Amino acid sequence: MTVNIAIDGPAGAGKSTIAKRVAKLKNFIYVDTGAMYRAIALYFLRMHIKEDDCNAMISACKEALITIEYQNDEQIVLLNGENVNTLIRTEEVGKMASISSSVKEVREHLLELQRRLAREKNVVMDGRDIGTFVLPNANTKIYLTASSYVRAKRRYEELEQKGIPCDFNQIEKDIIDRDYRDMNREIAPLSQAKDAVYIDSSNLTIEEVVRKILELC
Repeated sequence: MTVNIAIDGPAGAGKSTIAKRVAKLKNFIYVDTGAMYRAIALYFLRMHIKEDDCNAMISACKEALITIEYQNDEQIVLLNGENVNTLIRTEEVGKMASISSSVKEVREHLLELQRRLAREKNVVMDGRDIGTFVLPNANTKIYLTASSYVRAKRRYEELEQKGIPCDFNQIEKDIIDRDYRDMNREIAPLSQAKDAVYIDSSNLTIEEVVRKILELC
């Protein structure tokens, strides 16, 4: 019997950072759904499928088996058994991933692969619709959020450290706008699952949030 932990929440709440730490401490697999979309995009590029050829994507995606493993303490994304970690972070792959992720049948194929991973292994998965849609029977469900001000401040400081010019008010506006889109989209909108535990990280450190989740587990 596998154990699944689902962490949902809006952009900038710290889901990925928290999920990775929880997975490492629990010795679970952190399922990077974004990396899975990049892997299938790489497959399409190798098949010479054009960006606007949805029918070809629908047909080809059935032959792409994507999974995630840990080797020597590193997360490995496998595409039909091949480690593609170093190949999926290019601009070309990112662009194709953005386009192909909007194809319903591609999303459905990856959804089934994500659920298969969760059936076979102990996983921590984060996103917008994990507890409500992807893993509705997860053992532990967390809805992780923070005020738009705090999330904007985190993003602002991150960009400043990288030397990237930015405007705090615009960042907060973008976050609020994205929240609205995520919560009102037609397919699997962002919402707190009825059995999810609500955690507001506005005044908590990463370590405090991780401790709370481990206690719940």
